[in-house]
Amino acid sequence: SSPQIKQVCDMVAHAAKSEMSVLILGETGTGKEVIARMIHELSGRAKLAYVIVNAAAIPRELFESELFGHEKGAFTGASRQKMGYFEDAHNGTLFLDEIGDLSVENQARILRVIEMGRFNRVGGTREISVDVRIVSATPAQFRHAQRLSLRYRLLTNDALHLASLRAHRLRHLASA
Repeated sequence: SSPQIKQVCDMVAHAAKSEMSVLILGETGTGKEVIARMIHELSGRAKLAYVIVNAAAIPRELFESELFGHEKGAFTGASRQKMGYFEDAHNGTLFLDEIGDLSVENQARILRVIEMGRFNRVGGTREISVDVRIVSATPAQFRHAQRLSLRYRLLTNDALHLASLRAHRLRHLASA
């Protein structure tokens, strides 16, 4: 086991003990989703919901409905009430992958739920309270000025920086 792997395992164990949000930074293919699942499985929420959302894959016009749900009749085609990902993850962990690719508006919507612990479904008038642990990931450095508020809230714990696959290969070749 390399020192880098041990360091990542130590960071995962530390993050799992906390209830704070976690931001995982790393290039594509570095295992961000595996790390997120490990954090959940080692946490006090391990037996509860673990919901995975590829945030960047949700079309902008469906974002609120997918994350926060909607009420029957809220828009054309809303033939029934639908719970969103935040409600699905209540008391558990919500893994938001590709968070850095979200629009500033959608990041602000997530930030509000992180700060307040509640939201309204699309077309709803009743606030819904949730207790959700947020683990998020992005390959980007996530340092855009307009996104600093969300970045700050997701970094209430230290960010987990995963080494690139190139770095692993170079270390492996150097030790051969």
